[in-house]
Amino acid sequence: MFTNKKHFTTAIIGVLISLSIIALILSLVKIEDVTLPPKVKYGMVFDAGSSHTSLFVYEWDSDKKNNTGVVSQTLSCDVQGQGISSYANDPPKAGDSLRECLDKALKVIPAARQRDVAAYLGATAGMRLLREQNSSVADQVLAEVAKTMREYPVAFKGAQILTGEEEGAYGWITINYLLDSFTKYSPKTHTWVRPEAANIFGALDLGGASTQISFMPEGSVINSNEASRFTLYGYNYNIYTHSYLCYGQNEMLKRLAKELIVESSSSMRVNHPCYPKDYNETISLSSFRTSPCTNQSDPRLTLGDRKVTLEGSGNASGCLAAVKKLFNFSACSQSQNCTFDGVYQPPVSGQFIAFSAFYYNFKFLNLTEGQSLATVRETIEHFCTRSWEDLSSSYPRENPERLPKYCANANYILTLLLDAYKFNETSWNNIFFQMKVGSSDVGWMLGCMLNLTNMILAEAPVWVKGHVPSLRAAAVAFIFLTLALGLAALLLLLRV
Repeated sequence: MFTNKKHFTTAIIGVLISLSIIALILSLVKIEDVTLPPKVKYGMVFDAGSSHTSLFVYEWDSDKKNNTGVVSQTLSCDVQGQGISSYANDPPKAGDSLRECLDKALKVIPAARQRDVAAYLGATAGMRLLREQNSSVADQVLAEVAKTMREYPVAFKGAQILTGEEEGAYGWITINYLLDSFTKYSPKTHTWVRPEAANIFGALDLGGASTQISFMPEGSVINSNEASRFTLYGYNYNIYTHSYLCYGQNEMLKRLAKELIVESSSSMRVNHPCYPKDYNETISLSSFRTSPCTNQSDPRLTLGDRKVTLEGSGNASGCLAAVKKLFNFSACSQSQNCTFDGVYQPPVSGQFIAFSAFYYNFKFLNLTEGQSLATVRETIEHFCTRSWEDLSSSYPRENPERLPKYCANANYILTLLLDAYKFNETSWNNIFFQMKVGSSDVGWMLGCMLNLTNMILAEAPVWVKGHVPSLRAAAVAFIFLTLALGLAALLLLLRV
């Protein structure tokens, strides 16, 4: 094909020069802008409740959408033992109790990321009550918790007692985030957008020592003390939220027992209509002194060391009547914008997610959304009339200390939702009882983490304008290679 070496060398030079020109063109052509993968950030939140503590680990891309990171749950870990408020007599144990879950968390977070992990502990109603009893002891417990968390290679952000309103508002954020009420992924545009008709849910939370209600009313919130404002994904939200301390499930049961004892003229044996027939529980009156919810002085009852036996009678109507006495409905004077104790609340509107003890109690009783209010009442009434022998044999795996409490809990939930919050036959169907959305737990923790991400500066995404990095690098390298080979071929040609 080639008559001599000179022609062959000339052809080689031509090919190399052509390839160089092609590579140069490729290096200059604008390819669609490409974003390199953003760094993944992590955060951890301890939910230090009145009866137990749990740790939740979250992760999100550092390239945030409209200043709020897209957060997902990576790990949940239940701390052994009771809530940190139970360590009032030995505060160092409160910190030690967290170590096992902290160790588990570090196993799922890459070592290179651990120093940047935002770590936070939020204590709720149990610690709010302890602070009322003894603020210095509450501070000691928090100090021990903080001391332990600082020993780990994370960015400790603080350990503090949440207000009831913060707890309620963060729960509201969690629910609506998980249900895509704030933003939703659009497969058409490959972006996160706000739903055109955002369906914002309300939040109903029932804990051990307090209960919270949070929702967006149809009108404005008249009482500014009950309003919370948040900016998420570039939009402002104003919600009503209120927390009722001493109206959590466990504190309600204590208050109910105390009221029954008072009404019995401090007898040694007291009828308890909410307990199943033939079930007895002996308590010491001194136990009422352990909580500000039941420690108030009452001339009808001396809180000494005397013991009283509560005898179950399985009286459904009597139980409901006894539970209703725990609320001061008369303070509202028939106002529709009032719950009890004179507390302002606008009329409930929209759909609600009821979680925590709301969910667990109704799940045990096989009560689900979609059932009519009449069916719910009938189910609860039937359960309350069952004897202790019947219940204990029907639910052998249920905690024997928890099983006799379901009748009181269920009647309390009905009273709280219907008489206090003023749901009715129609709006009852707008309440959904659930504890998870997808793989994430419902609670204040994720909402808190979402809010905290607004305080964490987002790292700017790495944009390479007009080029695909690997393609451009290859093109440049190829230009140098072909030029070198071309030069070598030219020298060879001159020598021929």
